[in-house]
Amino acid sequence: MNPAAAVVPSVGDVDPAGWLGRFDDMFAQVVAPAFVRREPRLRARAYLLGLVSGLERKNGWSLAEFAGDATPDGMQRLLNAARWDEDGVRDALGRYVAAELGDPGGVLIAGETGFEKTGVHSAGVQRQYTGTAGKITNCQVGVFLAYAVPGSGARVLIDRELYVPRSWTGDRARCASAGIPQETVFATKPQLAQRVIERALAAGLPFGWFTAD
Repeated sequence: MNPAAAVVPSVGDVDPAGWLGRFDDMFAQVVAPAFVRREPRLRARAYLLGLVSGLERKNGWSLAEFAGDATPDGMQRLLNAARWDEDGVRDALGRYVAAELGDPGGVLIAGETGFEKTGVHSAGVQRQYTGTAGKITNCQVGVFLAYAVPGSGARVLIDRELYVPRSWTGDRARCASAGIPQETVFATKPQLAQRVIERALAAGLPFGWFTAD
């Protein structure tokens, strides 16, 4: 599969080479500095290209095949074991968006999204309400911040916070087993939204409006 052809958005007369060039420019500024080693850095690029591709299903196998791998082992190592600065990427993304898309009339949009789970070991999972399913179910919940620019149609997710219920923050051994930092304390979803907004301000992201669900 040709990644340059597969990832181009199907709108108007987008130039594939130009789009991929912009992607690589973003990757070099935002993502690449977070990786010390070349191998996981290249795999992260392939992973992101797979996520924005036209693949019908996006899982370990399909993303690995898209990247030209025979097995999903490399993608699994990237997601489960690779050492990289995820918060550094988050902060660099905020600055990149501010520089490339920043608009005084921009809109910050905060909202929560749930991810249904079947087990009890995923960080923050418990029975709780999620609009994804429209009911109380076993899931993780995250608070996300998006940025939209009226008129241009530009929109991008810029930040996230995992909601960690009291059932988790009160059990330090469980937190440790799931990789949740020991200093994590309980925070409500509005408090998490406040955190992501504060980081957007610190990144210098201009906006005229804020809305939330």
